[in-house]
Amino acid sequence: MRALHPRAPALVSAAALLAGLAGLAVAAEVRAAPAPTEDAPLSVPAAAEDENVGASCRTVVEGSSVTAHCQNPFPRTDRVRLHVECARWWDLDSDSAPVDVGPADYAQVSGRCWKEVRSAWITHEPAARGS
Repeated sequence: MRALHPRAPALVSAAALLAGLAGLAVAAEVRAAPAPTEDAPLSVPAAAEDENVGASCRTVVEGSSVTAHCQNPFPRTDRVRLHVECARWWDLDSDSAPVDVGPADYAQVSGRCWKEVRSAWITHEPAARGS
């Protein structure tokens, strides 16, 4: 009778383990697939009143400074905030205080980092009635 290689049992058990794991991965993918659902309804169009909200803003990044220029052509007041994300891990990201931009009004909001700016964006929120 021929003798087995000393590593043969280890290779056989490793192959069996890999085959078992491959089967588990396929089974996990099949189980994780979502069940078919009915067609989702299309989104309902927003009311005409909601369309007339939101100042038009553009951001300008110059070195470590960010300036947002916002103009509101709509008849309702828009509350804007500037968010600045800094590139360096030790540089603090910042969010400006909310600024109300009235109808046909203009606002300028600024922020900065110590070093480079990674990104900057504006968020909008309708101002409370009576503002």
